[in-house]
Amino acid sequence: MKVKRIVANIATQQVAAAREFYGEVLGLDVLMDMGWIATYGSDERMTVQLSVMSEGGSGTPVPDISIEVDDVDEALRRCKSAGFAVEYGPAEEPWGVRRFYVRDPLGRLVNIVMHR
Repeated sequence: MKVKRIVANIATQQVAAAREFYGEVLGLDVLMDMGWIATYGSDERMTVQLSVMSEGGSGTPVPDISIEVDDVDEALRRCKSAGFAVEYGPAEEPWGVRRFYVRDPLGRLVNIVMHR
């Protein structure tokens, strides 16, 4: 048996509120929208990973989800431009990433990260 996909499920009664952050700011495509569920994604080939954490690193809380981007500074600009408050960073971490934390409109802590 092989794991083919891992999907992060975020519980909320405000499914449509995620569209601005995940769709417009981060540029993910709406793959499915049935009203009670909206799935965002990309045709980009992605690695299957699952992290189990006791902390978020550098003394930060564990984020609810991590999203790797190819340009963290552009993601930061878009988040700030859309009015999303940055809660940590941007930071160059000793393990080789540049990242920041932001809250999505559903209150989830999102780690936006780029490998150097």
